[in-house]
Amino acid sequence: MKKKMIICGVVTVSISLIGCAPPKKENKNTLIYCSEGSPELLNPQKTLSGTARTATATTIYDRLVDFKPGTMEIVPSLAESWQVSKDGTEYVFKLKNNISFQETSFFKPKRNLNADDVIFSIERQLDVNNPYHKVNGINYQYFQGMGFSENIESVDKIDDLNLRIKLKKPDYIFIKNMALPFMSILSKEYADYLIKENRREDIDNIPLGTGPYYFISYVPDSVIKYKANNKYWGDKPLIENLIISITPDIGVRMEKLKKGECDIIVSPNPHDIDEITKNKEFKVIKNEGINIGYLALNTEKKPLDNLKVRQAIAYALNKKSYIDIVYNNKATIAINPYPKNVLGYNDSVKKYNYNVEESKKLLNEAGYPNGIDLELWTLPVSRPYNPDGKKMGQLMQSDLAKANIRVKIKSYEWGTYLQKVKNGEHQLVQLGWNSDNGDPDNFLFPLLSCESVDKGSNNARYCNKKFNEIITNAKLTNNQDIRKKLYEEALTILANDEPIVPLAHADIYRISNNRLSGYINNPFDLDYFQYLTFKGENNE
Repeated sequence: MKKKMIICGVVTVSISLIGCAPPKKENKNTLIYCSEGSPELLNPQKTLSGTARTATATTIYDRLVDFKPGTMEIVPSLAESWQVSKDGTEYVFKLKNNISFQETSFFKPKRNLNADDVIFSIERQLDVNNPYHKVNGINYQYFQGMGFSENIESVDKIDDLNLRIKLKKPDYIFIKNMALPFMSILSKEYADYLIKENRREDIDNIPLGTGPYYFISYVPDSVIKYKANNKYWGDKPLIENLIISITPDIGVRMEKLKKGECDIIVSPNPHDIDEITKNKEFKVIKNEGINIGYLALNTEKKPLDNLKVRQAIAYALNKKSYIDIVYNNKATIAINPYPKNVLGYNDSVKKYNYNVEESKKLLNEAGYPNGIDLELWTLPVSRPYNPDGKKMGQLMQSDLAKANIRVKIKSYEWGTYLQKVKNGEHQLVQLGWNSDNGDPDNFLFPLLSCESVDKGSNNARYCNKKFNEIITNAKLTNNQDIRKKLYEEALTILANDEPIVPLAHADIYRISNNRLSGYINNPFDLDYFQYLTFKGENNE
């Protein structure tokens, strides 16, 4: 008998899967959101996927500052205000008063949010001696990959509602990065309680924050349930019950929408979009994505440490066919690791237009006249930047074979896939990135800096000191003309080295039933559930 674990605010129990039915509306005041995958953990500090961010960052948690929904404008959140020193190295935040944390069936907070919670949330990621630093693994890829672990010198309490963050050097993107999911604020009081009860791991599995929804239960690979936080300090949710129904299969998600088993689905099949647009029962929600789908080449493994081999792979891939077949022309061909609407985009970089003969020539020059054998890992879930990793993998395999690059296709369950990539076990791997703040640093530093090889998301394990110096210097100035020139130079170096093959910038889609209203289009692929409601109903 196959079993799964239910994680909830009361107990953790084992249940039989025999006879499990899809999530059903508990009443008409229930929103069912069909997601493509399971979150790795229920803590945005320790996760990277959009799936996990949606399940935590815009539901359970808040940050000191946030983006105004649907925009790139920074606005106060838990912080009422902040001040920055003239040299850009000190930030003093003043917290809002009387913000309460959620509660569970076994823990009820005795105080409101204060500076101790903010300090704990940062120091858990920063301080290797923090009692929670190693809990559920030392995976803080975003905090480390954005350079926070190297640049934050100290976090100090001034009083209950004021704190100071001191940086070692200026970082003019710092305030934008403070709005990202990994800077969500946890409860220190809850953390201290869990230590006393010898259940520290629950901090990432039975989450407790200040957000608009509070956590009820989680069955991995199946369903997450939430209730509206009626004590929420901000705009209170309009729908009482939220269910995330985890549905990896892209076709099944669409069928569930049609059957009324989902109110909204993510990452629909691009080939379904034109047809579903004609159906008045549904709404197609489109955003121009600030993202990149790419193929990472592990530069630490032979023969991918050879520049000519990497360039040969790039020339062998027919990107236009992927746009046609995989994306159904709902994407554009990528030549940079970020799209044209991001600062420093460089159309003059070296381009690898499809050319099989050039690929063969480079392989021969690299010392492989008979070709090479490699392993290609394909995405096991549909992502906004790559809706069908399996199909793309098959197309890549066919393209590469024409250049005598023989690849064996492999894939893994999503969580295993991410962990193995983090460990550097791959050769060729499909992945991608959705921007969180619209800044070029948000692509280049976590994906390609030397610092992020082991601590971030540098899946090519690429480290070029000149490139690294340039993108580091671009963080030190607020002059956008200077930053633009620096990023253009960095992209030239990157294209010459080709540690990743940029593939596509994809449009982002959601499809909902036509009764749902209040959806806020978001360029960062986040969903704000608290603003959603059902038209013509009082949601009771």
